[in-house]
Amino acid sequence: MKELHDIQEVYFIGIGGIGMSALARYFNAKGKKVSGYDKTETDLTRQLVKEGITVYYEDDEKHIAKAADLVVYTPAIPKEHKGLLYYRQNGYTLLKRSDVLGAITKSSFNICIAGTHGKTTITTMTAHLLRHSGYGCNAFLGGIAANYNSNFWSSEKNVCVVEADEYDRSFLKLRPDIAVISAMDADHLDIYGTEEEMQQAFVDFAGQVKKGGTLFSKWGLKRSADLKADHHFTYSLQHSNASTYAANITNREGGYAFDVYTTGGWLKAVALNMGGLHNIENAVAAIAIAKQLHIEDEKIKAAIADFKGVKRRFEYIIPPSGNSQTVYVDDYAHHPAELEALIKSAKRLFADKKCTVVFQPHLFSRTRDFAEAFAASLDLADEVILLPVYPARELPIAGVTSKMIFDKMKNKNKRIMSKEEALHWIKNGYGQNTPNLLITAGAGDIDQLVRPVKEILER
Repeated sequence: MKELHDIQEVYFIGIGGIGMSALARYFNAKGKKVSGYDKTETDLTRQLVKEGITVYYEDDEKHIAKAADLVVYTPAIPKEHKGLLYYRQNGYTLLKRSDVLGAITKSSFNICIAGTHGKTTITTMTAHLLRHSGYGCNAFLGGIAANYNSNFWSSEKNVCVVEADEYDRSFLKLRPDIAVISAMDADHLDIYGTEEEMQQAFVDFAGQVKKGGTLFSKWGLKRSADLKADHHFTYSLQHSNASTYAANITNREGGYAFDVYTTGGWLKAVALNMGGLHNIENAVAAIAIAKQLHIEDEKIKAAIADFKGVKRRFEYIIPPSGNSQTVYVDDYAHHPAELEALIKSAKRLFADKKCTVVFQPHLFSRTRDFAEAFAASLDLADEVILLPVYPARELPIAGVTSKMIFDKMKNKNKRIMSKEEALHWIKNGYGQNTPNLLITAGAGDIDQLVRPVKEILER
């Protein structure tokens, strides 16, 4: 492979993926010719086109960039993809996204955030904090930062804030100076086989921290004693045995005010303008990093107060206000633990409202492996609409459907619907004369419902 600075043209297979699009933006910002393929047009791919990147939606040889110096692909692309086969058969330099990210960050100071949940918000908060405070960083995010409407930005400062993805063991290609591990709950068992094997990957990730580097892990993680780094600190929502934690939490207009104890003492009167107690914990992790970098307290507080969140992470589509009975929250939650945190936090913030969750399970294998846990999480809602399983990269598995979760739920106020039926149901009588909290959740294409649902509710 050529050195990165010598590459002139890059082609991406799966360019619309959140991690892939960040890399596409990186090369585009460096003045390289960038194009790629994705199977569906989305708001993100339309934005890439506006930025000067060519995107194709047909798997056709005529769209292949034959002059490409580098071809980047995601493991989610099927092996029989025509473009992938062409590049393989014709000797092109073909790399996974994780290899390219590893090469980009080879000589930078890296802050890498990992975890089965929480990592996107912590990464985005950290990158925003460094940018807002004037410290500066390059950012490779796994979500769209609402402050900047992007998942990538560049800086002259040789510091990279990177979302470290555990899928396909991608994060083991990174060498952090500062690392975070937010959660190690079982997931991606189609890759790892067992929870123990997946946890071992996080132990290995901790082992990637550079000599003299720092690891922040959530207090109480399984195998915490096996997470080794020259400097190891813990963080927590409120556990006072952790190195950094929050206290004196109060609700504040759909967000929170709280204090944070750090190794340097108390940071008082922090304001976070987004919902979800888990997002206070995410902010605690970002603040711990900022303190490690010696960013001033007032700059930290100003940055957190200015943080507008991440698209589809406890995102207020219809925020709490005097004008509407309904609060509408959209979230990427696709694991039982994420769903539980989402529903509990939302119900705590809006205890006077009836909580309805529209959930789209993501992957047949995840639905099969965690059906009982999904059912228990969804039982926390007052009412549940289950959509069909979104297959993503998978072929159907016999007997695995949304009904698997449905049958294990104790909540009797539940239905299975298609996306079209759910829209019709919301249009015709959902929430009449009732103060409502509506949540749409999932990692598939449920985000396509957000705009029409908002329009219905606002009418």
